[in-house]
Amino acid sequence: MPAPHSPPPPAPPATPGGGWLALKIPPPLVCLAIAAAMYALARWAPLPFAPSPAWPPPPSLWSARGLQWGVVALLALTGLLVAGAARWAFYRYGTTANPLCPQASACIVQTGVYRFSRNPMYLGMALCLAAWAVWLAHPLALLGVPAFVAWMHFFQIRPEESILQSRFGTPYNAYLARVRRWL
Repeated sequence: MPAPHSPPPPAPPATPGGGWLALKIPPPLVCLAIAAAMYALARWAPLPFAPSPAWPPPPSLWSARGLQWGVVALLALTGLLVAGAARWAFYRYGTTANPLCPQASACIVQTGVYRFSRNPMYLGMALCLAAWAVWLAHPLALLGVPAFVAWMHFFQIRPEESILQSRFGTPYNAYLARVRRWL
């Protein structure tokens, strides 16, 4: 039994959550793996009512395929711009963009796209996966987007946030309260 005036025992180090997969697989690799799974679903689980992928290019923007191409282009371009702007902000502030070691972060980036989303790089990847699902034109391919979001939430974002909270404390907690995780 400890003495009445002894200091409390040290707290165990905070675990980032997510288990053994936490911060182990780079998000772009997860995105590519899910995109491959979406393709496999669209290729090997054919549905009689699903249209074929939109290739070759449509003759008219107003055709069904033209609309499909427009949606694909809009989603993909938005995703690439959001992710690119997020990466540029990290570069400008001189902090690491390596998702596997958030403990190396030099600061909390709160400007640009980070005013609207705490995870714009992952949001950009999710938008690109949504574009891929529309391109594949298969209802089961759409399952890739929530699968990516779930993976990022449990194995990347929650562990990152835990590490950043312990590293930056109150300023990071204020940022968490002010800005939403995705949008």
